[in-house]
Amino acid sequence: MTTKSKLTQFRNCRLLREHQLLLDDLWVRDGKIVNPEKVFFDERLQADEQIDCGGAILAPGFIDLQINGGYGVDFSNDIHTVEAGVQKVSKGLLAHGVTSFCPTLVTSPPETYHRVLPKIPKRAGGHHGATILGCHVEGPFINSNKKGAHPEVCIKEFDRGFDTVLDVYGSLDNVSIVTLAPEKENASKIIRALSDRGITVSVGHSMANLHDGEIAVQHGAKLITHLFNAMLPFHHRDPGLVGLLTTENIPEEALVYYGIISDGVHTHPAALRIAYKTHPEGLILVTDAISAMGLHEGRHRIGQLDMEVRQGKAYIAGTDTLCGSIAPMDECIRFFKKASNCSIEFALEAAALHPARCLGIETQKGTLDYEADADFVVLDDRLNVLSTWIAGVCVYDGKRSEINGQAL
Repeated sequence: MTTKSKLTQFRNCRLLREHQLLLDDLWVRDGKIVNPEKVFFDERLQADEQIDCGGAILAPGFIDLQINGGYGVDFSNDIHTVEAGVQKVSKGLLAHGVTSFCPTLVTSPPETYHRVLPKIPKRAGGHHGATILGCHVEGPFINSNKKGAHPEVCIKEFDRGFDTVLDVYGSLDNVSIVTLAPEKENASKIIRALSDRGITVSVGHSMANLHDGEIAVQHGAKLITHLFNAMLPFHHRDPGLVGLLTTENIPEEALVYYGIISDGVHTHPAALRIAYKTHPEGLILVTDAISAMGLHEGRHRIGQLDMEVRQGKAYIAGTDTLCGSIAPMDECIRFFKKASNCSIEFALEAAALHPARCLGIETQKGTLDYEADADFVVLDDRLNVLSTWIAGVCVYDGKRSEINGQAL
């Protein structure tokens, strides 16, 4: 005898579908979004439970492709407590509407990758936290001249081709994105090999000119890591990687995506507007958040670094030197919408549909289409998160406001 699956109807809501906010109901069963016409006419069923959304916005859950940590956790440095650390961040992200993410490791020695990557497997989300889509390894195959905060001593070359990649990472089983500098020798062969394995290649931390970037895309690269940051500035005679947003020297079917940090610190509002107006289809909001995200104002020691959180920004302790982004995804969405004057629909899709398309999972995530995973966020008109749902189950309720087991 089979057990009847619960059918839930979310009513009185504005659904984000087909780039529009539509007044409609959302039907969920077995963790999936279902077509109500089949329920009505084929199965002749009524909902087991109705949930009144009070006219709120119901949008696909947010997907963060680049996040280095948060809540005092650094994925690259806390190698002895990585599982507990990932769990803490995964849980904390739910309050910000993030239902899936890629834990990001900055440039590190091979032994760090060998120890950490096996401990961050891909995992379905739920009450325990957001879905893990695979790791984003940002380095170590980057350009030392654009290393940013990455340790130069750990930067590598492709001196033994793809064998170097395997030696450094140990295994690619838990890797979904690799950021590399496309101007490095043998980079195009590495890009092709990674792409053929279903791994998204992103270009960044780079001195590449536009031609280098075009070759990378021709060999399978799909993404630019934090546009404008850690790359050559735009120049009218050679626009560098920024030129990939408008180049015609790539396959016609290729769509170049780019991550952009809209935290009010890393990218000027005018630069956000330039990117949005130039190539909106490829725009992906990322937090690039560091361990200080979610921490209270004051001084903190994380790994080997003393830092201070002051007025919503993270500084190296005792200095005015910024050390990373601490804005969560919902804050980035609100800032981007205000800076770009884009529609609510676009701002939400830039944090959900676009990253899903970049990873090739847009039939499962980042959408409210039928048969997709029922991962969604309920928001008010100011884009504040009211609740977060994974597989049709409420995993964060703003009225109760609980993160990591602690009431707020």
